[in-house]
Amino acid sequence: MEAITLTYPMMVVLGLLVFTVILFVSEIVRIDFAAILVMVLLGLLSQMPGLHSLADVSKLFNGLASNAVVSIIAVMIIGAGLDKTGLMSKVAALILKHGGSSEARVVPIVSGTVGVISSFMQNVGAAALFLPVVSRISVRTELPLSRLLMPMGFCAILGGTLTMVGSSPLILLNDLIVTANRSLPEAAQMGTFSLFSVTPVGVALVASGILYFMIFGRWILPGEQEAGDATSAQPMKEYLKKIYGLKTDIFEITIPAGHPVEGQTFDDVIERYHVYIIGSAFHGKTWFAPVITTKITTPCRLAVLGRAKEVRHMVEDANFILHDKLDVFAEDYAPTKSGVAEIVVTPGSSIIGKCAHDVVFRKTYGASMLAIHRGEETLSLVSTEDHEPTQIAEVPFRAGDTIVILTTWEALTRLTQNRDFVVVTTDFPHEELRPKKVVWALFFFLVSLSLILLTDLRLSLCLLTGAAGMILTGVLDIDDAYEAVSWSTVFLLASLIPLGQAVQTSGTAEWIAQQILLLLHGWPVWLLQAGLAVLATVFTLIMSNVGATVLLVPLAVSIAVAAGGDPAIFALTVAISTSNSFLIPTHQVNALIMGPAGYKVTDFIKSGGIMTILFLVVSLVVMNLVF
Repeated sequence: MEAITLTYPMMVVLGLLVFTVILFVSEIVRIDFAAILVMVLLGLLSQMPGLHSLADVSKLFNGLASNAVVSIIAVMIIGAGLDKTGLMSKVAALILKHGGSSEARVVPIVSGTVGVISSFMQNVGAAALFLPVVSRISVRTELPLSRLLMPMGFCAILGGTLTMVGSSPLILLNDLIVTANRSLPEAAQMGTFSLFSVTPVGVALVASGILYFMIFGRWILPGEQEAGDATSAQPMKEYLKKIYGLKTDIFEITIPAGHPVEGQTFDDVIERYHVYIIGSAFHGKTWFAPVITTKITTPCRLAVLGRAKEVRHMVEDANFILHDKLDVFAEDYAPTKSGVAEIVVTPGSSIIGKCAHDVVFRKTYGASMLAIHRGEETLSLVSTEDHEPTQIAEVPFRAGDTIVILTTWEALTRLTQNRDFVVVTTDFPHEELRPKKVVWALFFFLVSLSLILLTDLRLSLCLLTGAAGMILTGVLDIDDAYEAVSWSTVFLLASLIPLGQAVQTSGTAEWIAQQILLLLHGWPVWLLQAGLAVLATVFTLIMSNVGATVLLVPLAVSIAVAAGGDPAIFALTVAISTSNSFLIPTHQVNALIMGPAGYKVTDFIKSGGIMTILFLVVSLVVMNLVF
């Protein structure tokens, strides 16, 4: 192997790599701006004498149009389209039904599902599609998003090793083997790998990733995120307690068939037990804010808002069935869909002098009235230390009354257009779901997936086809599509691409590889394989995993032939190890989850450091056992 001399451009690139790592770890500036800064610095340095080979300034910003970056933009739009139809909420509800609200159960279900999906589509695509699902699970279980996204993201990366089409390096591997065979003697010729050749390795890696977070998650994952603004729309329980001193919660009860209350109205039960009936379900259909004059038909389920003591008294007195947690109503009263808001009665409002019964409040406005705040007085059906319960449905409204309501965000959006009220709560999800578009959303998602699996079209074109189809059919409008894209993620990745190219074109990558391989000279075959795995891991952190694979597979084959090892297994070691990207957020998946979860680079170093070592050990052991 011809010796490679360290040149001036190589030294500059090495300096840039060190500078980039320092910026990322120290977080002196935001990580996306740090990447932009490095890209600009690379462009300026390439204009200096002797450094023209660092970067072609005319192509410096081509990363913004790269296959990977455009694919990420498209998959974010597709994910937003599926979310807009309410489909992702249903997926979240299904996961919660089987996983409950325990981190120990939610993490393996979500992570395992994403890992399997990553085996047949790009891992960043799988992660982006499940981002809204995990977000909904987080708010409904009150588990911090930061404790759910990293296991999901890591397993999305690990899932790419389940099949030979799960990641770009494995897709490239067979082509690289065919090319390498042309320069090898017949006795050393390598066979190619079939679709599921790597599945045992991938299964072991995904399983180890899930077990890692289940066992050590409590220590390695960041904890609670900072609370939101106090003026924002908030979950019911905390808001009522904090602002109005109402210690209430939502309970789900069943009224069995033939119960004596059949034929009575919801209002009868409300007045008798001083609780709010805020939801009802009968024969599979649910009502968020049922009209209180509705007659009870059994068997049915009710969502009841009240103090725990009063609800339990009602259940015991009336022989109702109290459920341990929300089941039928879990989605309706999730903070992503509904919550507490405040509206003020305007002077000249048409409801002044009328009460809630007069205007049929629930039917007219799609919300349950919980309290009326008038001057220094708060009127509610639930008693507190300061006041006795009041039949607020009979209280006439006055100008300036603040009405506290439990509402869906969709209904609250409509109330902002009503001149009878001023909606005080402004920071709430204004999106309007489009469930009627679910068929179109699913159709174009399947179109994209089919193009990825069944054609040779570029990944970005396959995904943009689905994204454009969703916009064309009204699943999303173009503004929704723009808002769905995490532009900080886009610029982070696009800005790092020129640095990765400079590492390759300047010869820096090949020099680093040769220096490390010289250190491994004379080692046993299994240690050589381990050394290559470590080398591939390092390279994939500082350049693209595709670039690392293209560079290192030929070197790995040469080393294997010289040392008497199996060149195909050495090549596979490189292709799998380039998925070992957990230490810093340079991988697309890590960059994707960093912003929503509020992760810092140190969080990745803490959690990803152990995962990196675990990946190396598990992959090498299983490869040697299987092959």
